[in-house]
Amino acid sequence: METQKFSYDNSIVRAFLYATVVFGIIGFLFGLTAALMLFYPELPEFFFGTDDTTIKSIGGGIQGLINTHGAFGFGRIRMLHTTTVIFAFVMNVVYVGVYYSLQRLLKTRMYSDTLSWIHFWTWQIMIIVTYITFFMGINTSKEYAEHEWPIDILIAFSWIIFGANMFLTIAKRRVRHLYVAIWFYIGTWIAVAMLHIFNNLEVPLSFTGWKSYSAYAGVKDAIVQWWYGHNAVAFVLTTPVLGLMYYFLPKAADRPVFSYKLSIIHFWSLIFVYIWAGPHHLQYTALPAWAQAVGTGFSIMLIAPSWGGMLNGLLTLRGAWDKVRENPILKFFVVAVTCYGMATFEGPLLATKNINKIGHFTDWVIGHVHLGALGWNGFMAFGVIYYLIPILWRTKLYSTKLANWHFWLGTLGIIFYAVPMYISGFTQGLMWKQFNPDGTLVWKNWLDTVTAIIPYFKMRFVGGLFYLSGALLMVVNLIATVRKGSFQKDVPAEAPALANVSPKRKEGEGTHLWLERTPVLLGILSLLTISIGSMVEIIPTLSLKKSVPTISAVKPYSPLELEGRDIYIREGCNACHSQMVRPFRDEITRFNGKNGQYSKAGEFVYDRPFLWGSKRTGPDLQREGGKNPSSWHYKHMYNPRSTSAGSIMPRYPWLAYTDLDRSKMVDKMKLMKSAFDVPYTKAEIDSANSWADGQATKIVRDIFSEASDLKDAYAKRPKGELEKKEVVALISYLQRLGTDIKTTEIKTASNN
Repeated sequence: METQKFSYDNSIVRAFLYATVVFGIIGFLFGLTAALMLFYPELPEFFFGTDDTTIKSIGGGIQGLINTHGAFGFGRIRMLHTTTVIFAFVMNVVYVGVYYSLQRLLKTRMYSDTLSWIHFWTWQIMIIVTYITFFMGINTSKEYAEHEWPIDILIAFSWIIFGANMFLTIAKRRVRHLYVAIWFYIGTWIAVAMLHIFNNLEVPLSFTGWKSYSAYAGVKDAIVQWWYGHNAVAFVLTTPVLGLMYYFLPKAADRPVFSYKLSIIHFWSLIFVYIWAGPHHLQYTALPAWAQAVGTGFSIMLIAPSWGGMLNGLLTLRGAWDKVRENPILKFFVVAVTCYGMATFEGPLLATKNINKIGHFTDWVIGHVHLGALGWNGFMAFGVIYYLIPILWRTKLYSTKLANWHFWLGTLGIIFYAVPMYISGFTQGLMWKQFNPDGTLVWKNWLDTVTAIIPYFKMRFVGGLFYLSGALLMVVNLIATVRKGSFQKDVPAEAPALANVSPKRKEGEGTHLWLERTPVLLGILSLLTISIGSMVEIIPTLSLKKSVPTISAVKPYSPLELEGRDIYIREGCNACHSQMVRPFRDEITRFNGKNGQYSKAGEFVYDRPFLWGSKRTGPDLQREGGKNPSSWHYKHMYNPRSTSAGSIMPRYPWLAYTDLDRSKMVDKMKLMKSAFDVPYTKAEIDSANSWADGQATKIVRDIFSEASDLKDAYAKRPKGELEKKEVVALISYLQRLGTDIKTTEIKTASNN
């Protein structure tokens, strides 16, 4: 048989590895900053200056903070943190592992070096553009998918280039059967393509701007988003990293994978079951009950394939545990796989209704997510990096001792992060639900439930410092290793040419062995396996009119309220505030406003995107309208601690100084009517500016009548100045929330 000579491309691996390390540190810094702001909300003021007397002399004092226009606000920092960790840290290390392992598993160079580099640069450009837009407040607010439509297109383009290069490389392989890691790469590519495209269907306000509105509204947007959101965890943070586990852990341990049969069961059951579990993020919400039940059932079933994969990884180390004591790479892998097992056991527990009603919206979920992100994703990434650096630079690791220090600092970081968040979450969930014997809430003041957990926020910050310190030691170690080594761009290799074999199943050949040598069929079956759950859950919710019964009292937002809602999204307010009163006694009592009702599906038919939230640092706002006077909202935005002593909400003074940009207000209303059939009349659209003027004037009149200090502060300013500011638009939106619902009468027809 002819032996063919070729070379492996290490340069693309090196590029993605450098990107992984750089963006990893940036992502950790963003996370640490967000953690600090949760107990030190004055952090932006520390850097940009403040003067709390400014409210008495509008026009001076905090110009530094005002001129940031919110670029360093908590909502934006949080988005930067999550997108960096997911898209820039984890995905870059996935590309590191895929480009390195795929070539060696298939005994061939990547199909096209040009496609490899197009993929690399488009992905990194996407990350940089994301930073710019997020700092500017350009986002969609959708969890893990906050990018606006031009970036969504760039992500899709880069992903298609990556997939084309991968599949064409598989087509020219010199190895007949595909190894298990490649199954996970294929499944990942198919699932992420489907999830990204369908979740990010949106209608741009114009093709020359960045603003768009989701193609779905309310309940429908919620189920599509969490179909995406949960499966972003599944098929971005889990399945490709499992592919890395199946390649790098056996290599580092110098042992074969424990069980080939268990690998088969793990792969097919995981990609089938995972896709169904998204609705468990929406328990007790306005989502149809059948969808919630399906999400719970499949979430519980997830324990089996997840633990099958964990056991397959840990049992691969049989006979090699003595190496774990000495090899920091194996230490990272062992803790990573263990954290994967813990997180995938905890996830199904949180999906059950009894536990979800306590844990959801609390820090328990934050602890759960970071156990996976810091432990599973982070430690797998560190293990892969430590494994590859000496190989790529043909030298020994500069310091095993530094690597061990990194491991122990990282492990302490995980413990100091996750455990306080669990305690904080339990504390929150129980405090929210406590009642006195007379039927009143024990902790009626929301701030009491916030101040009680601040010590745990501080402990979480310490954990983040440990984790970041370990990562910085890794950077020092890697730089020293690279400096003493010699990088080899093209690695010579040779392998026999692939003999032609009929694609038909051979006599005595197992079904899966046959599938492994027919990648097209493997890909098609993976697509079908992933698609079943998606179609069953998504199609009925989107197509059945009765899935979202309308409420006659619910009306579209006024033009000023629509602008205010966009400001709310721009500032990332939904990162801390939910808009979903669940049918619990404590929530109805606490958030009822004037009507005492939990949230109904028909209330959200004009919400694009939905804003139900996933975390309550602040109280729920679905019934906020009319609960506080407009002057309170003004002062609360200007300085939350002036209205709520002990508040950890950041300041938003630029809203009181920045004129509202109304240039696209009419276009927004026209888009809502033409694209989404929102029942605005032609007269309402034509009179949008006068409509907004009238509403703004009334709000300002209320502010001045309620607060003489604000009236005096604006007395020397030009008349009508406050009416033009962004804060008034935001107040109009907040005062609207929940005010439409005055009766329980619900029609059965759908207007969405």
